[in-house]
Amino acid sequence: MEVVKKNGGARPGAGRKPKIDEITLIESMDAIAVPQEVWAALALKVTKGDTNAIKTWLQYRYGMPKQVIDQNTNLNVNDFDLKDVIKFK
Repeated sequence: MEVVKKNGGARPGAGRKPKIDEITLIESMDAIAVPQEVWAALALKVTKGDTNAIKTWLQYRYGMPKQVIDQNTNLNVNDFDLKDVIKFK
């Protein structure tokens, strides 16, 4: 008898985590450091010229830059006649 591998359908732990997990994580982060203190520390690093801090600051202030994808694709395909490939009656 052949063993069938079940790849489809819902899996335990798959999908987006519940909102309550996200809220719990945020609350535990706030218990460690008050958000105003974190922003002040980030602002201090920005004024000192820390490149990663500046990048983080700009991403939160202005958002991620628009990503440009080059959609021009040049394909070199040898010229052929479809009639030579497929024979019709």
